[in-house]
Amino acid sequence: MQNQAVQKQVISPMGEHYELLAALGGRRQRAVVTEIAASLRALEVDGVALLQDYPAASAPPSCAGWVLVPWPNRVAGGKWTHDGAPQQLAITEPANGNALHGLLSGAAYSVAGRTADSITLAADVTPAPGYPFELGTTVRYQLTVDGLLVTHGLTNTGSRSAPVAVGAHPFLKLGTVPTEDLKLFINADTHIEVDERLNPTGATTAVGGTRHDFRAGQRVGAVDLDDAWGDVRREPDGSSRHYLEAPDGRQVQLFMDASFGYVQSFTTRIFPGDSGGLVTAVAVEPMTAPANALNSGEGLRWLGPGETWHLSWGIRYQQS
Repeated sequence: MQNQAVQKQVISPMGEHYELLAALGGRRQRAVVTEIAASLRALEVDGVALLQDYPAASAPPSCAGWVLVPWPNRVAGGKWTHDGAPQQLAITEPANGNALHGLLSGAAYSVAGRTADSITLAADVTPAPGYPFELGTTVRYQLTVDGLLVTHGLTNTGSRSAPVAVGAHPFLKLGTVPTEDLKLFINADTHIEVDERLNPTGATTAVGGTRHDFRAGQRVGAVDLDDAWGDVRREPDGSSRHYLEAPDGRQVQLFMDASFGYVQSFTTRIFPGDSGGLVTAVAVEPMTAPANALNSGEGLRWLGPGETWHLSWGIRYQQS
């Protein structure tokens, strides 16, 4: 019998919750996406949870599951310059005085397409203080045999070129294994150095021999991170892969296509778990540009009027 998607009615500040269900390759897949921010809040393969969920009545803690458009991470002081004119973005990270994670974190997305195992959500970026550009954006969540494929679309709907970058903020987990007991692998060769406000200094450091070398894995419970890496190691097709590994060898993998040249990881010990109480959680975030890209230009893409950009990342469950 064909699978039917079920839209759950949840009282939540994130609006409607859209549940995706599939049975592919002899396995069972499930995901939950929200109307507000098009955030990804649950993913399971054969009942194994691959994302850290949170109480349904809560807003996403620590930006969990957010789509980060038209920039990921931080813009220092919310300030940058375009064609010689100073720009001032809203300060959305008051503790550090920065503009954080783009303009769509509070947006209500509309459903642009729907099947039992996929959903496409759409939202527009309209001219705002510090970002006088227009974009049409979509994000498509598609269940796969081993997890989920996420495809972003950005179209410049304005009359002048617009600077854009894309990211996402999933908190990965692996079933019932305590997150602090997982090993984090970041397949990247350089670490981006930051100042006391977590903005890049312009320096990068080769990770070899440093505490930022995660190429052979480090236990999540032994590290505290809000860090970014560049020079990601590529597969032959240009993609890259970063993951958490359980003691039994199972993995939850974040994979990114060639558009994503950077990865961020953030750890917290005070994430509100979905069953109550606080848990350790770790975000592994794909980014096409590092923090402060509107100033540095690093990784930034300029879309011409009418131009569209498609790019993708995803999450896979790998059994030992």
